[in-house]
Amino acid sequence: MYKIGDSAEMTKVFSEEDVFLFAGITGDRNPVHISKEFAAKTRFGERIAHGMLTAGLISAVIGMKLPGPGCLYLSQTLNFMAAVKIGDEITARVEIVEVISEKRLRLRTQCFNQRKELVLEGEAVIVPPRPGRGA
Repeated sequence: MYKIGDSAEMTKVFSEEDVFLFAGITGDRNPVHISKEFAAKTRFGERIAHGMLTAGLISAVIGMKLPGPGCLYLSQTLNFMAAVKIGDEITARVEIVEVISEKRLRLRTQCFNQRKELVLEGEAVIVPPRPGRGA
């Protein structure tokens, strides 16, 4: 059913509202994300999106597209390669790199910005949904 090389993507532009909502939901109000004045003095020169907000787009691809509704996360590694700025268009890509068993898949997880620069990479292990019964 699932095979090595199967992949799916999802693209989203990260808005100021997304960053503020994420800060409110998680309590992560680090000023590099929410304060223009503070962020202007950092190496980024402007506010950046939370890394975990960016990683959330990977979760959306896994949960909604590949393998899709009913799957369960077991693990996820994340390597943050570059900052995501407010207004960046991010494409999350998930690819099956190993079919461990009918109950386990290993996925390459990546996020790219609108300039095709890798901003996040990692690997996930998931339980695919069981046919007709969910995870």
